[in-house]
Amino acid sequence: YAAAERERGWRDALAAAGVEAPAVARGDWSAASGHAQAAQLAGATAIFAANDQMALGLLRALREAGRRVPEDVAVIGFDDVADAADYSPPLTTVRQDFDALGEQAVRALVAGIEGDDASEPRLATPELVLRASA
Repeated sequence: YAAAERERGWRDALAAAGVEAPAVARGDWSAASGHAQAAQLAGATAIFAANDQMALGLLRALREAGRRVPEDVAVIGFDDVADAADYSPPLTTVRQDFDALGEQAVRALVAGIEGDDASEPRLATPELVLRASA
């Protein structure tokens, strides 16, 4: 579900900017799959990785191919994992408030247990964390 929603958000943002969405290279959310998918993205000038682990693999593959980030290709991840600021270069990413998401999930679970199924869906607002990769 999360992968589909992240892709939908990416497609919506591109459409709002009047940009046609390119083909999607899909991985398994690991750094190794990000590294492997880099070959499909050889001509890209900007890459949005669905999570920071895949972005880490992309950064390594781009470096190995002699492509400079962000000069030749911009890379943005998603999640703002603890090490994202220590990647080379530091990763621009989208941060989610996992504590708030967890609290919302617990409240919804408790409401369901107590028979209150009328809880309103809630949205968490992510934050763009600008670093050196884009």
